[in-house]
Amino acid sequence: MRITKESMMYEKLAEGKVRCNLCAHRCVISDGKKGICQVRENRGGTLYTLVYGHTIIQHADPVEKKPLFHFHPGSTAYSIATPGCNFHCRWCQNWDISQIVHDRRFIMGEEASPEQVVAAAQKADCRSIAYTYTEPTIFFEYAYDTARLAHEAGLVNLYITNGYMTEEMLETFQPYLDAANVDLKAFRDKTYRKYVGARLQPVLDTMKVMKRLGIWLEVTTLVIPGINDNDGELKDAANFVANELGVDTPWHISRFFPDYKMTDVPPTSVETLDRAREIGLEAGLRYVYVGNVPGEANTVCHKCRQMLIRRLGYRILENRVQPNGRCPNCGTPVAGVGMG
Repeated sequence: MRITKESMMYEKLAEGKVRCNLCAHRCVISDGKKGICQVRENRGGTLYTLVYGHTIIQHADPVEKKPLFHFHPGSTAYSIATPGCNFHCRWCQNWDISQIVHDRRFIMGEEASPEQVVAAAQKADCRSIAYTYTEPTIFFEYAYDTARLAHEAGLVNLYITNGYMTEEMLETFQPYLDAANVDLKAFRDKTYRKYVGARLQPVLDTMKVMKRLGIWLEVTTLVIPGINDNDGELKDAANFVANELGVDTPWHISRFFPDYKMTDVPPTSVETLDRAREIGLEAGLRYVYVGNVPGEANTVCHKCRQMLIRRLGYRILENRVQPNGRCPNCGTPVAGVGMG
């Protein structure tokens, strides 16, 4: 039997309606209806989450897969997800689990309590628990309860997110949220509205709030031909990360492959990715990585250019960062958490 739990963050309105205050959609939901995510339902003026404890994914990943390159590199993250999402990205690479609820059906999964998730993470010798693959904001209560227990057990918590949450949700989660990777899907509001069903500004606001709250932040942009790959837009994105979030914020530039409702768009060329990386470096960013391509993705000292961390795919081949988090050659601090 599916677990239902009352939502933590909503307000009751007139005529039996409720307003969900978890994500930036702030859906107003009538009695018997669901929000945009399709996993929050108004039942008689009370808002319930329909996916509490219902995992569609439970397994251990390298933290580099999230991708988080500057947060305990080489460690393992226990990844969980439930069905559903508050976005409708036409290129979604996890559409079979994120969009399935919009087809009015839930795919099979496993019931797992927060206690069971933490125990599984410990058994797998993981350093962290990652709320990932679908949008964790839509299973906030489940993530929140799990995260509190994780901290008590000495584990840290990672949020892999589209960034479309409210400030009050972040402030509630902040004591238990240690790091996040935010997917900056484009730097044009019209792209968000046309292809995602959302707005750009709340995502930008989220990243600035995360920085203010002291949550370690890395940013990912999937570069899609003809959608967000022109130099002007890439420069605007790079400048935002550098100027608003800080030059030590890692920016991951990922290669697009055709999927879901965008199978007619070709994969991103390596030349475009290399150009995007140069744009990031020219903006002053110290750590810019190209993802979804074969080969190494290495961290180098931004001052002396000494090789610090060598990676092949998600695997750490060598980590030369000193235990004090500094470059062994020149002593320059390396941005991140648990780098040495």
